Amino acid sequence: MAIELGIDTFGDVTQGPDGTLLSQAQVLRNVVEQGVLAEQSGLDAIGVGEHHRDDFAISAPEVVLAAIAGRTERILLGSAVTVLSSDDPVRVFERFSTLDAVSSGRAEVTVGRGSFTESFPLFGLDLSQYEELFEEKLDLFARLLDGGPVTWSGNTRSALTDQHVYPPIEHGRRLRTWVGVGGSPESVIRAARHGLPLMLAIIGGEPVRFRPFVELYHRALAQLGTGPGLVGQHSPGHIADTDEEALEQLWPHYRVYVGRIGRERGWPPPTREAFEAAAGPDGALYAGSPTTVAAKIVRSAQTLGLDRFDLKVSQGALPHEHTMRAIELYGTVVAPLVREALAGEDKATS
Repeated sequence: MAIELGIDTFGDVTQGPDGTLLSQAQVLRNVVEQGVLAEQSGLDAIGVGEHHRDDFAISAPEVVLAAIAGRTERILLGSAVTVLSSDDPVRVFERFSTLDAVSSGRAEVTVGRGSFTESFPLFGLDLSQYEELFEEKLDLFARLLDGGPVTWSGNTRSALTDQHVYPPIEHGRRLRTWVGVGGSPESVIRAARHGLPLMLAIIGGEPVRFRPFVELYHRALAQLGTGPGLVGQHSPGHIADTDEEALEQLWPHYRVYVGRIGRERGWPPPTREAFEAAAGPDGALYAGSPTTVAAKIVRSAQTLGLDRFDLKVSQGALPHEHTMRAIELYGTVVAPLVREALAGEDKATS
């Protein structure tokens, strides 16, 4: 059972050595360093998320990824996610096809509606069209992926007639495009209808509860004849040398980060008890020592049939040096443990 292992980051604004928050500019430079270290440590991919608010520094993922591309040779470069609903599909394709060219074929994109809505008023879009915007723009983007002239019409942007979009993806390849899904059957079916890989955003509860969505996805692919499909998982976490160290480093920043978002969305304040339960064997927080995190990833890979696992390593104001150590441990210790365990499973069943 081969699996790609990557990191995701939203470019969370982090604490510096003196405890004060770093500038967004410095955070962006740190994200580039994290991408370089991810490749050096043996990881397969880095994804950077798009946000438009003061606690996250990345609003232009492709620019950050291009900077990482210039200092790496192998690692896949993707978004986590690109908010397609509030962007133009043609421009998104052009930016990622450009990234693919300058990185010699390493670009990928995860498109989604996003869990934050700041981009809608920022770009003059009506939130009442939330569903229609994504449905139509994903339909257009899927057609762009096929290459060649595109003819399309809809209600949310101007029509296209035999339109070529440049630069094309080289060598007749197709830009790998994941559809980010938070756990609704409609979103799963939408990804299958377009024959696009499924990226499950599992940020709470028990990952095993997403198994019915994976089964639905594969059934839909088979019925629609749109391909075998790939399944990935994006989940938060942190790695340190011991379980205790990982939890103690993460908790104060997790409490503030989740608490702030919770106040915006009407969630109860986070508690230490709930935090430790999420970091337990059945939770969606992949935090602990390398052996603890590796075991949780293996369990998820087996349960959900994963082709990809992305660990969201940015966690609120968690300092850059802790994140760098987590990336190093993920690539040099966790990844080999996961690959060995899954390779052993393949041998046992062959």
